[in-house]
Amino acid sequence: MPALPTPQKDKDMLRFLTCGSVDDGKSTLIGRLLYDCDQVSDDALDLLKRESKKIGRAGDTLDYSLLVDGLMAEREQGITIDVAYRYFSTPARKFIVADTPGHEQYTRNMATGASTSDLAVLLVDARAGLLTQTRRHASIVALMGISQLVLAVNKMDLVDFEEAAFRAIERDFAAFADKLGGVEVTAIPVSARGGDNIATSSASMPWYKGPCLLSHLETVQINESCAAAPLRLPIQLAIRPGENFRGYGGMLASGTLAPGDAVRAVPSGQVSHIARLVGSDEDLQMAQAGESVTVTLADEIDLGRGDVLCAADDPLEVSDQMAAHILWMHEKPLLPGRKLEIRLGAQSANVTISALKYIVSYDSLEHLSGRTLGFNDTGFCNISIDRPLVFDAFKNNRTLGSFILVDKMSNETVGAGMIAYGLRRADNVHWQALDVDKRTRAGMKGQKPCVLWFTGLSGSGKSTIANRLEKLLMEKGAHTYLLDGDNVRHGLNRDLGFTDADRVENIRRVGETARLMVDAGLIVLVSFISPFRAERQMARALVDDDEFLEIFVDTPLAVCEARDTKGLYKKARAGEIKNFTGIDSAYEEPQNADIRVQTETASAQDLAQDIFEILQNKGYL
Repeated sequence: MPALPTPQKDKDMLRFLTCGSVDDGKSTLIGRLLYDCDQVSDDALDLLKRESKKIGRAGDTLDYSLLVDGLMAEREQGITIDVAYRYFSTPARKFIVADTPGHEQYTRNMATGASTSDLAVLLVDARAGLLTQTRRHASIVALMGISQLVLAVNKMDLVDFEEAAFRAIERDFAAFADKLGGVEVTAIPVSARGGDNIATSSASMPWYKGPCLLSHLETVQINESCAAAPLRLPIQLAIRPGENFRGYGGMLASGTLAPGDAVRAVPSGQVSHIARLVGSDEDLQMAQAGESVTVTLADEIDLGRGDVLCAADDPLEVSDQMAAHILWMHEKPLLPGRKLEIRLGAQSANVTISALKYIVSYDSLEHLSGRTLGFNDTGFCNISIDRPLVFDAFKNNRTLGSFILVDKMSNETVGAGMIAYGLRRADNVHWQALDVDKRTRAGMKGQKPCVLWFTGLSGSGKSTIANRLEKLLMEKGAHTYLLDGDNVRHGLNRDLGFTDADRVENIRRVGETARLMVDAGLIVLVSFISPFRAERQMARALVDDDEFLEIFVDTPLAVCEARDTKGLYKKARAGEIKNFTGIDSAYEEPQNADIRVQTETASAQDLAQDIFEILQNKGYL
């Protein structure tokens, strides 16, 4: 008597993604899987009937991507830009498959699909062999912690099902995969269009003795390390509906949880026990990784969004400096020193890339030196955060070991990161409390310290106005210091050039110097082109809200170029100076400057006097 099928609720779930280069057949393969598993909706079959006269499982004229009901988010010119998920099942297992685009510009979508997958099906066109995008996707799969990889060598029908073509690709990829470390590869020759080795073994390739794709997906062992790992419950919501109930909701990132378990709140370190474990409808006796729960505690502990409940004897790390792999997802390069927003679980903070240690070559996996990360590059970096965050190493916990990076100006997601480890020096360096503080120093000088940040094009008149203003301030007994762009590059920043990355570092150093001078109680005048809004915002964020005044010296490019007192514009136009602001490097005008002056309509002395009076009226003097 044949065995009865496993009840649906008792089947385990395999999450996998399909990836690879453009036109390798990812959507066709998924369509064939769904079709052969009888998971195709009536709507999809009706569409297929309208599009093709021939219906049949082995038909060689069918485009099986038409069977993927609701799977693809098509755009003009046939480019898929979204990650589309599809559920299906067999008698042995349930599946969620992510169809990710192969185009280079949508590698971010592939990384999104990989972040929640247990296995990756990497497609390769049998005619083309391994491409850069193939290696890129394989590297990202390994980086995302996926240890099971199927190399599906597709379109074998277009190379006459020759074993030699398959074996050559299999060997090439095996040599590459050895360098990835910890990735188990199963190579399967397939023809998604014809169904060869998809759900059943292919008669056209008798030389292949391994499993078909579906059989492998049904039997591959799923990594269940999350369930066996220590308890990690990130708090997403504090629930306080009444005096008799105070709960904390979130999804278990790893481990199991039951009433009576001893837990430790991080970062506070307070210890308590689980009083109740509440599911969607009723109290639970146990919850495991992947389940959303609400817990109540035996003790009054002040928990909030971003805190984490851990096993009492195995707490998480807390640090403001970490080492991480970063996949850069934006067309504008990552510039170390530029301030971004980090979102790690339910936590968020400001972050800068303090050091780019190396860039990973997708072709050779060698570590290359570099100053910036370009679009789709992966690099190993040190990151510095403006407050300590709770985290785990990515290899131990995907949820608490991964983060995204968000551009603070545009709110776009620009990067994804996987934490390798916390930097120990972060635990050994502490802010030293001093008896003499900024208020004391400023009080002795009889002034309110601040940064007067002059920005504008070269030749706009920034330095002239700042110089005149400092003289006026000195005449009134103010304690000042002027940081001028050219002068600082003779010393503090003499090692920097004029690339975008160097400009960011230039302003970062000057901003930190200005902050120290404000702490000393000084009025600091900063005269720098400072072309990027992000860096000016970074400098503003280093001091208190009322300690920074952005002064936009709004002089048109044509006027600045006509002045050309240093002859720099002439050289830039002749190509003798590269990365010159206003010519071949952008200047981002302030959107909401605190003070705006125009040198076309007033003299530098008059403008300095105007600014001086503003400072008096605002109580800085």
